[in-house]
Amino acid sequence: MSDQHTHQSFETRAIHAGNTADPLTGAVVPPIYQVSTYKQDGVGGLRGGYEYSRSANPTRTALEENLAALEGGRRGLAFASGLAAEDCLLRTLLAPGDHVVIPNDAYGGTFRLFAKVVQRWGVDFSVADTSDVESVRDAVNDRTKLIWVETPSNPLLGITDIEAVAGVARQAGVKLVVDNTFASPYLQQPLALGADVVVHSLTKYMGGHSDVVGGALVTADEALGEELAYHQNAMGAVAGPFDSWIVLRGIKTLAVRMDRHSENAAKIVEMLTQHPKVTQVLYPGLPEHPGHEVAAKQMRSFGGMISFRVEGGEEAAVEVCNRAQLFTLGESLGGVESLIEHPGRMTHASVAGSALEVPADLVRLSVGIENVDDLLADLRQALG
Repeated sequence: MSDQHTHQSFETRAIHAGNTADPLTGAVVPPIYQVSTYKQDGVGGLRGGYEYSRSANPTRTALEENLAALEGGRRGLAFASGLAAEDCLLRTLLAPGDHVVIPNDAYGGTFRLFAKVVQRWGVDFSVADTSDVESVRDAVNDRTKLIWVETPSNPLLGITDIEAVAGVARQAGVKLVVDNTFASPYLQQPLALGADVVVHSLTKYMGGHSDVVGGALVTADEALGEELAYHQNAMGAVAGPFDSWIVLRGIKTLAVRMDRHSENAAKIVEMLTQHPKVTQVLYPGLPEHPGHEVAAKQMRSFGGMISFRVEGGEEAAVEVCNRAQLFTLGESLGGVESLIEHPGRMTHASVAGSALEVPADLVRLSVGIENVDDLLADLRQALG
């Protein structure tokens, strides 16, 4: 993170970090450098360090500087997708024979990456309840190199005490990775709590408008940042300039959007907890949520993601999804429009039969920024 932005508020950093006015024209928005290669001033004479856009591109650089500033890190790296970022991280830090501790509730694509790709490469993993610090400690062995955490988790909205698990990681001499996608850096700062690397799907809250796919890694360790950057270039799954520009544009309104997402979600949770056809509401803002106190300590507010279970089992949950009208039936999350899905058949089908399998009667909401009364009316009619 540039020293210029160290003491600025989040909202100011979101708009200004990395967004330097164009030196040629004075344009206040960084240009889209839709270019593959760059003229050199003699052999090896690079202008600003740019030679080929897989290695670096000025629009992507602007985004990467912004990401580092928002997470309080020294190096940010932008990728073609969240899974591309995860893949780069794992192949940078792991080798055959290594071991990783992963959570018992996580994005289905992350589990698939570990179970179907990385494990075939000779890297083993154990599943732990990361909301229980002792469960994490017990899962670490002498081959462990990483502890992987999602908080809030997807889709059960579990909460992990980042600072406590960071203590376990330090004691064991391993690195802690935190997927901060559900919270965004506006609501939660894992690096400040002791994490070594933060992972994002930029597709979600950071982009915020369901119009781009991207991923990111941020670290406060400059040496690790250089190592990750080397592998980013060597593997090549980088964010393109237009995608980088779209994410930068989305980030400028991240703070105000997250406030509205959280406000709307809190009102919807209040309705769901009183609805006779809802058997359980999973939301860290609820006082009865087992992770509520930890979430209140490490998050600014509780976010826009809600999961709930319904009477009647799987078919009833599917029908709720099908009857929703304003809530769009679709995968992904974090956009300005509200989404609804059935995790067991959609985003988390890949974890069926594993320790991460989700309840069949579960419905997940990504609460948008529409008028909350309209959202409440739609959910009431969908529940019947």
